[in-house]
Amino acid sequence: MANEEIKETEENQEEEKIKETEEEKKTSRKKEAEAVVNIYTSFNNTIAHVTDMAGQTLIKVTGGMITKHDRLKANPTIAMFIAKRIAEDLKEKGVKSLYIRIRAKTGNPAPGPGANAIIKSLSREGFKILNILDTTRTARGGPKNKGGRRGRRV
Repeated sequence: MANEEIKETEENQEEEKIKETEEEKKTSRKKEAEAVVNIYTSFNNTIAHVTDMAGQTLIKVTGGMITKHDRLKANPTIAMFIAKRIAEDLKEKGVKSLYIRIRAKTGNPAPGPGANAIIKSLSREGFKILNILDTTRTARGGPKNKGGRRGRRV
């Protein structure tokens, strides 16, 4: 009887060790989730659209969702609130690192005032920023200007 009990306790201990190692493997295998933050800033509005690496939308926050004053939608202060709302949702989803794409209005030399504020706020919230990319489109010729060959005659 004593030998059988000793064998059973040894088997139980071995099973517990196996379960512990399996749990450790699961936690160590869990990779940090990554996301892409697409920031569109003009001088009238700021739009932040967060997607996963496959392109599925996780969160979309705009200046109009934060404030109802048209003149404030492109403000860096409003951009900080956009970043705060994004950070709360991403922390719930377990995202730790971000790729950032900034886009300005086509033809503008620089993005609007909200882009830098969003990046700074997200980095302060504890997210690891892997890459910052400017995806502003450039006009290449485009449609014909109004006014004809000799221009508008006054």
